[in-house]
Amino acid sequence: MYLIIEKVIRLKWMLLLVAMSYLYYRAHKNTYHPNLKHIQITLNNVKKADPIKILHLSDLHMENISVTPEKLYEQLKGNKIDIIALTGDYLDRARNIGKFLTYLDVLHQLQPKHGIYAVFGNHDYLLRGKIQAFQNTIENTGVIVLRNENREIVVNGHKINMIGIDDFSTKRSDIEASYQGINTGINLVLTHDPNIVLYMEDYHFDYLLSGHFHGGQIHWPKPYHLIKMGKLARKKIIRGLHFQQEKPFYISEGLGQTGLNIRLRSKPEITLHTLSTEL
Repeated sequence: MYLIIEKVIRLKWMLLLVAMSYLYYRAHKNTYHPNLKHIQITLNNVKKADPIKILHLSDLHMENISVTPEKLYEQLKGNKIDIIALTGDYLDRARNIGKFLTYLDVLHQLQPKHGIYAVFGNHDYLLRGKIQAFQNTIENTGVIVLRNENREIVVNGHKINMIGIDDFSTKRSDIEASYQGINTGINLVLTHDPNIVLYMEDYHFDYLLSGHFHGGQIHWPKPYHLIKMGKLARKKIIRGLHFQQEKPFYISEGLGQTGLNIRLRSKPEITLHTLSTEL
């Protein structure tokens, strides 16, 4: 009798191991197949002009990324892009800076008409004293890094204020400094942690792009592990298009992963945003 029970227990453990192995295989396979999403936003109270096309990428995480630079280029070539927006968490370790530059090479090949803009995330600051050298390296390729600052550009007749707010989760955000000198125009905000929208009631933005949550990454059965990541996560606002005080903001699921290189009920994301004026 005891022998039979022991065999049943062993069989259950074997079946569980097989099931877990298969689940891990499927979850890892998901990391190779990014979703290309198209988001349409209508800007209110803005003069009519041609739409603004923005490519948004976030959370590339060089330590755990399965989407190659070549695959990224193949998915995006042929698209008209005005601006490329990068919203942080590119790497954890300085030894991966060279790898990140291969992705920047691809983004430059897409020839965004009005440039590439970037902000840092919490993982980037793991570089500690090397963060400025990392910024210098990025900027030497032509990317504009915004750390609590803004740049004014003109796209298709629109005056756009490119506003980069530094990482909120590591207490580096300075909203007031980020908006310094801004008067009129379309306010496009780039930031890593979207929780900052809860503290921007006195600051106008027409659109805000962010990342940070990876769409849960392991979103099964639910992303309980994100609860500690702020009020938005506790409200189950972790990906996609949302509104705060009628102001639209978008949370990317990210292109790479942290921890284990797996995704459950979440896939890597590449997003093309079209900002149109009122009809």
